Amino acid sequence: MSKCAFISGASRGIGKGIAEVLASAGYNLALCCVNNIDSLEEYATNLQKSFGIHAKAYQLDVSSIKDWENVSSEIMADFGDIDVVINNAGISYIGLITDMSSEEWNKIVATNLDSVFYSTKVFLPKMINRKSGHIINISSMWGERGASCEVAYSTTKGGINAFTKALAKEVAPSNIAVNAIACGVIDTDMNSCFSQEEISELVDEIPAGRLGTPTEVGQLVLSILNSPSYMTGQIIGIDGGF
Repeated sequence: MSKCAFISGASRGIGKGIAEVLASAGYNLALCCVNNIDSLEEYATNLQKSFGIHAKAYQLDVSSIKDWENVSSEIMADFGDIDVVINNAGISYIGLITDMSSEEWNKIVATNLDSVFYSTKVFLPKMINRKSGHIINISSMWGERGASCEVAYSTTKGGINAFTKALAKEVAPSNIAVNAIACGVIDTDMNSCFSQEEISELVDEIPAGRLGTPTEVGQLVLSILNSPSYMTGQIIGIDGGF
């Protein structure tokens, strides 16, 4: 029987890349986004046709526990057990911390960090009952190093890393693996705020000499899923040697 993966923030960028790689590997997919539901529904249909898997799109505000409770019930009714949870949804804020409002701070913390807690509350109990499962949190190299003018983003990703390590210890006796991927600069819409000159300067700092791709992140996700369950609590970097 095919396994099922839940992916948040799946309508574009890294989430979309992960979805295609997992679909090609035969995973059924529960995909969610908050704003681009029409395009995600079309993408889910295309994945079904291309790879012969079951895929469905859901509109979900990951910063809302009520949304999680409502939508997760629908997901479980459609797919049954969720074998893999990929917490990918996230937003960024670029600017001085002194210019950031409390509303902007709360929004990025709720979207990037609270959402990981909410998805865990929703999906983990059944994993514990089955004594199997994978949780993969999409983090960032800035969660380890910190980025000037991205204090809030760096803070949430650092929180995800700590959450990953702690949860891995908590659920290892239940044979559940929890890992995070610390992405470097990936070629997605999130980086569209940078000018071509700024992107070129970033590339100059990357030993690999280029940006990463969403497909490469997806390939790493699949590699983690195929790894021994003894690999847990790890923050795995994919940053071109930055």
